[in-house]
Amino acid sequence: MENNDFVRLIYLSILVAVILASILMTRSGEFGKLARQAGVWLLIFMAVVAAVAGWEDIRQAGPTTLFQNEESGRIIIPKHNDGHFRLELTVNGKKIEFLIDTGASEIVLNQQDAKTLGFNEKDLEYWAYANTANGRVRLAPVRLNTISLGGYSEKNVKATVNEGEMRASLLGMSYLNKFNAIEIKQNQMILTR
Repeated sequence: MENNDFVRLIYLSILVAVILASILMTRSGEFGKLARQAGVWLLIFMAVVAAVAGWEDIRQAGPTTLFQNEESGRIIIPKHNDGHFRLELTVNGKKIEFLIDTGASEIVLNQQDAKTLGFNEKDLEYWAYANTANGRVRLAPVRLNTISLGGYSEKNVKATVNEGEMRASLLGMSYLNKFNAIEIKQNQMILTR
């Protein structure tokens, strides 16, 4: 739940409390019956608030790194509930989750994943640039010793580390072009070797 959602929740809670208090003052003779009804409505309201607060987590739950590797050389990746394709690859022996981005030219690591892979931020040289939807960003070119997906492994793979803030690392076309075909149908991405 974000800050704005929390503020709205507090506002709505205060509003409901004021409405209930005004009703209680106007019906002082029927206090017992009214208190039971107010309690029931309060429970319903709290259940709705809890459902709304948890909806984002429920909506984002789902397959994020699952894929099916077929003997035919096809890798089938299900679409995540947020509408994106995500994939977990083994990079330099470590599991890294990527957002598949056909609009990205390269593999782009966020700061956290770069650190996980052993790249020291102080040693990175940010001399390359990329134009993104959020403006121009600086990139540090790096080399990945190995990157593996299913039974496929690549060595000495070019990548970059984004100097700015990114939620997920991006798996761009430099890696996806290693496949003979990329197909999207029925909420699945199919990579074929």
